[in-house]
Amino acid sequence: MINKKLARLSFERAASGYDAAAVLQREIGERLLDRLDYINFQPKNILDVGSGTGTCSYQLATKYNKSKIFMMDFATSMLQQAKKKRTWTERWSSRYQFIGGDAAALPFADNSMDMIFSNLAMQWCDDLAQVFSEFKRVLKPDGMLLFSTFGPDTLKELNQCWQQVDGYQHVNNFIDLHEIGDALLKVGFSDPVMDMEMITVTYPDVISIMRDLKQIGAHNVNQHRAKGLTGKSTIKKLHTEYEVYRNDDVLPVSHEVIYGHAWIPENKDQMQECGVQQVSLDDLQKTLQQF
Repeated sequence: MINKKLARLSFERAASGYDAAAVLQREIGERLLDRLDYINFQPKNILDVGSGTGTCSYQLATKYNKSKIFMMDFATSMLQQAKKKRTWTERWSSRYQFIGGDAAALPFADNSMDMIFSNLAMQWCDDLAQVFSEFKRVLKPDGMLLFSTFGPDTLKELNQCWQQVDGYQHVNNFIDLHEIGDALLKVGFSDPVMDMEMITVTYPDVISIMRDLKQIGAHNVNQHRAKGLTGKSTIKKLHTEYEVYRNDDVLPVSHEVIYGHAWIPENKDQMQECGVQQVSLDDLQKTLQQF
């Protein structure tokens, strides 16, 4: 279980330095946005769930220059950083809306959004079925959902090392691709397409890994985490365990990145009988070019 209060506090504290540290998050956001190049769709209202400092939101605004952009995050400090990115003329425009909110209880009316976009936010949600139900409620018929999240092999090296050090859970739980696809189907999304890629980021040492996670607010907020401060001797043990993975003088950190894309049926109550497709990134691009 995710401690939402702790997660929110972590991101509030990280907001001011988030953009400088969120290199991976920015790259994944770019890859997610690239998928829109293959979809013929012109949304009027776009909701960015877990918008953070607005990096993807403003790129969506550029791509869809007639759309209204709703940036929503549960950390208000992130939204404050997003507001700073507006140009002088945009500060007086109603095109951008900044809303504090929870993905599991969206503060929007039924059938009010044409597109929901979410980059690396859903791994902070406990009840995925509730989140997808809210997405379905808010999306209009024929509306689109496009998202990314992390899968179970994310931070696998760090997780395995911590298990050898003290046995506590130091890495948050991440949901499997198949479970996500099943959850989409159960609430009534149409033809979900799911795919995955592994991205490995390298660091010179364990301290750099821990520092990066802290700077983006990605603390361990699981309720079964170890309580109290981590001592120097524990960090030293972690360093020793992680050295097993050193290659070419760097330490790897794996990230299983899951991408998802689905539509709301024209009849929102129509449940789809089809299963979840698993496709490669190349096959996904070929499929989307047909739209």
